[in-house]
Amino acid sequence: MSTEIEREFTFLINELPADLDKFPSKIIEDNYIPASAEHPVIRIRRSGDKLMITKKYPVDSIDDGQSGDSSHQVEHTIDLARAEYDFLNQLDGKKFKKRRFFYEIDNCLAELDIYLDKLAGLVVIDFEFNSEEEMQKFKKPNFVGADVTQEILTAGGVLAGKSYSDIADELLEKYNYHPVTGVEKYEESK
Repeated sequence: MSTEIEREFTFLINELPADLDKFPSKIIEDNYIPASAEHPVIRIRRSGDKLMITKKYPVDSIDDGQSGDSSHQVEHTIDLARAEYDFLNQLDGKKFKKRRFFYEIDNCLAELDIYLDKLAGLVVIDFEFNSEEEMQKFKKPNFVGADVTQEILTAGGVLAGKSYSDIADELLEKYNYHPVTGVEKYEESK
């Protein structure tokens, strides 16, 4: 099992970068459990060829991961064998699929997530940092939209099981965010 602290900022993307296709990507499928939780923090994940179960929550959370500073997260990950993954992924959970690009901007590697299927239209980018100093020096690139690091609406466990229409009005009202078009080409076949 690995445990790490993630330091990250998350932003909405209003349109896909023109050079996106030159960067590597993979499909990620998440199943957040239990389905009965409003904001589950445990996920069964297929990330490309890797299979795992992860519990991710804010470092300063005092309520089972439901709140706290989302820019600093504890992540416990256990790799799974195929049989373990297949069994656990049958659990009643809330699911989504996305394509993650490993996008480089200004010598900084970012993870750009294009949500697929029912969440198609939502695109976010995470910038991760190795230290507090690195995080404090970060300057938001011009091409990114609103900072949603602390926005519960875009947290993975809250997004899971929803469709874009479930979040569209709130994204429009809070951030003047419109769905990104042209994401269909990033389905599994790429």
